[in-house]
Amino acid sequence: MIRSMTGFGSAEGDVGGSRVNVEVRTVNHRFFNPSVKLPSAFARWEAEVRESLRKHIARGHVTISAHIERPATEGAVVDEAKFAQHAAELLALRDRHGLGGEIDVATVLRMPDVIRMSGEETAEGTADELVAVVEAAARELTKMREAEGARLAAVLLERMAVIEEAVGRIAARAPERVIAQRDRLRENVKVLAEGVAVDEQRLAQEIAILADRLDVGEEIDRFRAHVAAFRDVLAPKGGEPVGKRLGFLLQEMLREANTTGSKANDTQIQRDVLLVKEELERIREQAENVE
Repeated sequence: MIRSMTGFGSAEGDVGGSRVNVEVRTVNHRFFNPSVKLPSAFARWEAEVRESLRKHIARGHVTISAHIERPATEGAVVDEAKFAQHAAELLALRDRHGLGGEIDVATVLRMPDVIRMSGEETAEGTADELVAVVEAAARELTKMREAEGARLAAVLLERMAVIEEAVGRIAARAPERVIAQRDRLRENVKVLAEGVAVDEQRLAQEIAILADRLDVGEEIDRFRAHVAAFRDVLAPKGGEPVGKRLGFLLQEMLREANTTGSKANDTQIQRDVLLVKEELERIREQAENVE
């Protein structure tokens, strides 16, 4: 089944001696675009986390965050070595540039890595343990994305049914429009000739040229082929990404609709062509959220 690019998943698991919570969120994006936020103790495993996500997500902006659950007895601690380093750097900058004022504690505490969670730097565990939690969160994410994808597919098929009805009306009206134009041409020639004999062979040639110029049969056939392909893409199967293919088919349908509209010299057909283009735009907006 198709998958939405919007979703959320979370999971908990043990990494070494710590309980870790992982959350994964995804939104629309043309490509696979991960943003990984890990505790400093797990930063060395970012590549493994990215590769794990890629197995589950083909495209979309992905935000993943991991948090280490700490016992109530643990809390924030000041890294005195970092504190001393940053304080010395700030004092040196002040003196070097001839600035006034004192360097207060609050300023130093706001410097990077001065405050950290107790035990954060010494968390144990392996990349495989963290990846296992990431995989569990990704599976939850996939469930949500598939459920949302099913709802999207239902909406897309509903809108496509409206388009098919309009195309059916255009196909039924097209031959009538050609006949009406043929009869109008004959009548106009008759009025202009004012009793003078008309070359019927030449008139037949002009009618044939007119009919060919007004014929939209090929456009209708191609449009229906694109609709069939669109429905086939939405049919439940291997779960491969289909968003780009849907976008391509919608572009082709819009091309055929524009050609039909340019050929149509008929109010009814133009009305249905406009309806088709409006529905295609609605579908395009929804299809942009399909992976």
